[in-house]
Amino acid sequence: MSPHTLLFLALGLFGLIYAAIWIVSLAAGRPAGAPEGDEVGSLGMPNALEIVVGFVTNFFDTLGIGSFAPTTSFYKLKHMVPDRLIPGTLNVGHTLPVIAEAFIFIAIIEVDVTTLTLLIGASVLGAWLGAGIVGRWPKRKVQIGMGSALLVAALLMLMTQFELFPGGGEALVLTGWKLAVGIAGAFMLGALMTLGIGMYAPCMIMIALLGMNPKAAFPIMMGACAFLMPVGSIRFVRLRAYRLRPALGLALGGVPAVLIAAYVVGSLPLTAVRWLVVVVVVYTAIAMLRSAVADGKMSEPTGMPAAAPETPE
Repeated sequence: MSPHTLLFLALGLFGLIYAAIWIVSLAAGRPAGAPEGDEVGSLGMPNALEIVVGFVTNFFDTLGIGSFAPTTSFYKLKHMVPDRLIPGTLNVGHTLPVIAEAFIFIAIIEVDVTTLTLLIGASVLGAWLGAGIVGRWPKRKVQIGMGSALLVAALLMLMTQFELFPGGGEALVLTGWKLAVGIAGAFMLGALMTLGIGMYAPCMIMIALLGMNPKAAFPIMMGACAFLMPVGSIRFVRLRAYRLRPALGLALGGVPAVLIAAYVVGSLPLTAVRWLVVVVVVYTAIAMLRSAVADGKMSEPTGMPAAAPETPE
């Protein structure tokens, strides 16, 4: 059995385990010991808008634009998901579409299996640790973290648009110190995924800086996300730190979008789309940070504390 076949089997197994845990979690209800503020939401099918968001964001995700920042923008602008639950909803809902993307790109673009496996493993470990932390964050901390992450994502998109990064080389394998740097970078990107920054733009930049062929970024980042997202999402599911119907909309709209997008790569004006995404992401980042500031002011004391009642002698 070839290494690629083993990779595909592992990918399918991850997807099945993730889907099973998600279904069992919904059937079991709120677990004992789960934090207060269980806001998964009511059961039921997502509405048309929630499915359209899944289709649009995953369609362009397959083309390398990324899905986390645009989805966050939709949720923030339309008030579809509470800020505190956006990171979990992104990871839980986009997991199955990303697994579909990984099958496609690992099959059509060959990258050294050892390099691919080590980078994927590092990303999974980063996501596991990151989700356990972010899933317990309060609303204001999530707002600050996501607002900052979105600004970083917008900056990386801008720098990519202006071609301020190296174009990369022709290598399809990493060895020595470059492999060590790639593993460390993949670990950090996996942790940041759980906050909602997205992996695609940073991964493309890392691949270029390490001298790899830019095409190698697709199986690496899609494969890494396909393995790390189930791991991180399982923690969000168990903490119930996500919103159910929007997450289902991402999955139901996303999988067919991935299959369609795989056949139309190169026929869309992606440069214009990326500029639109940059503008929307910056707007959303500012809105998220403003919400954090407003919530902080509301939590501040507004006057002198009341005097304690006197106790009888």
